[in-house]
Amino acid sequence: MDILRKIGATTVVAAMSLAAIAMISGVPTAQAFPDKPVNYIIPFGPGGESDITARHQQSFFKEKFGQDLVIAYKPGGGGAVGWSQLNGMIGDGYTMMGINLPHIVVKPLQKDVGFKTEDITGVYMFHYTPDAIVVNASSDIKSLQDLVDYAKANPGKLTMSGSGKGTANHLAQVRFDKMAGVKTTYVAFKGTGKAVAALLGDQVKAEWGYTSVGAKHEGKVRMLAVAMEQRHPKFPDVPTFKELGFDLVSGAYRGIAVPKSTPEDVRVKLSEMIGEINADPEFRKRMENDGMALLDVGYKDLNAFVAEQAKAYEEAAREAGVIK
Repeated sequence: MDILRKIGATTVVAAMSLAAIAMISGVPTAQAFPDKPVNYIIPFGPGGESDITARHQQSFFKEKFGQDLVIAYKPGGGGAVGWSQLNGMIGDGYTMMGINLPHIVVKPLQKDVGFKTEDITGVYMFHYTPDAIVVNASSDIKSLQDLVDYAKANPGKLTMSGSGKGTANHLAQVRFDKMAGVKTTYVAFKGTGKAVAALLGDQVKAEWGYTSVGAKHEGKVRMLAVAMEQRHPKFPDVPTFKELGFDLVSGAYRGIAVPKSTPEDVRVKLSEMIGEINADPEFRKRMENDGMALLDVGYKDLNAFVAEQAKAYEEAAREAGVIK
């Protein structure tokens, strides 16, 4: 019994010593994490979908983990400014940054932007905004088949607005045109808002937008199809492209990354925390109401997920002339 007591005492002392060493050295431990506010950097300006989703996460983070999620912005270069600086930040778990697909794949393929896709240490991919073909509610195009028929009868004359070049919208247009055997004209705008304005102002015939456009402009637009495996719960009457014979599941994927110096156990802990928020029914309801689609790709599977998506992105980007 005395021996057991001595072993127990020794174990406690050793554990305390390790904890003290960790505190002195500044090395974070997943068990104590988080014990102060966590900085969440969005590499875009405020008001976009990356910001909106972070704001949704913010209150749930505080409620579940007792610490504030402090949102800051580092816009520039379509996200490249922030991502190029990520690995120079302190890897203590208290700094994380939003990441987007296809941006982190396409940007480094276009030119030297200060980072490569493999430099990004993602910990969780938590949702995507599915691509969708959208028309004005008053349009005579009532279905995806109507749109395809018009495009075939009028090669190049079907104008479709979208958010930028080399974006999820643009790459979806390239992939769909190839699948449908049509030629449409993509008109790039700076941001989803301006692309929608062009549609509502009848400057274009249709839009390569997102399901969030259908949620935000309900009654003003009609979605013809969504790029999802299954129909979106908010839009049960809108078919998927797959239902209509086109193998297209795509959109703007969003997740979280940390500096590469972040310890493995802290990466795992952060991944579990974001996953816990994602599993909350009220959080899911809020996201879906905004037109988002929840996704659960944790730390262990994230690299494989990005690699799989990258193949399709690179092929479409080359066809679009976005990369050479």
